[in-house]
Amino acid sequence: MRTLVFALFFLSFAAASVAQNQPDWTYQGKTGTLNWGKLSPAYRACAKGREQSPVDMRSARLNTGLQPIEFHYKAGPVTLANTGRTVAVTMNPGSYIVTGGVRYDLVSYEFHHPSEHTLKGDFSDMEIDMFHRSADGKLAILAVRLSEGDAGFPNATLATLWQHLPMNAGQTSKVTDMVNPGGLLPPDHSYWTYMGSLLEPPCTEGVRWFVFQQQVSISRRQYNTFADLYPMNTRPVQSLNGRKIEAIE
Repeated sequence: MRTLVFALFFLSFAAASVAQNQPDWTYQGKTGTLNWGKLSPAYRACAKGREQSPVDMRSARLNTGLQPIEFHYKAGPVTLANTGRTVAVTMNPGSYIVTGGVRYDLVSYEFHHPSEHTLKGDFSDMEIDMFHRSADGKLAILAVRLSEGDAGFPNATLATLWQHLPMNAGQTSKVTDMVNPGGLLPPDHSYWTYMGSLLEPPCTEGVRWFVFQQQVSISRRQYNTFADLYPMNTRPVQSLNGRKIEAIE
């Protein structure tokens, strides 16, 4: 039960509420991305941090020492929440990954339009960020880039979720169908990896990011459904400040 309570707490909007009574933030305007660091001392890392996310993947270098991620995802019911900034999904405990010999439990995932991460300056149509937490509290986030087009095929897992999409901020929707988060991953699990931060206030650093190199195809209808709901909910690309982006084939 404690694990489930944490999972529900760890929706993306919880990143903004780790410090109670902090000012609201948005993606545009006076409380938008360029001003996050000015809104509160608790958000200082958003402006002053040296390992911020997202980043551009153009400088990635192959590292033959990297190991594939082990996936142990399970199907089960999920809950969708429209946070007013994104749609976040939580599920029953049990799904996890293993990377670097460490187990990270899948806690939640959320959607962004367009993508947060870029490749040589180019955005993907959308991005799914999948939040994982180790037993000692370390965070690993997997980024799945989505691409739509005339020939884009509907993603079956996304189709199940979109049937229950909460359209208004503050609304939640329970999906009793068996949803496997593995259905949102690309067939090829090659990735880029770097050390970064949460994508929103308080922009906490020390997060290990894994960005999949292969995009996942979605239909134009699936893309439009989310784009109409959130025309833009991404943070600008941040400076690497000397960080290395490593790649596995």
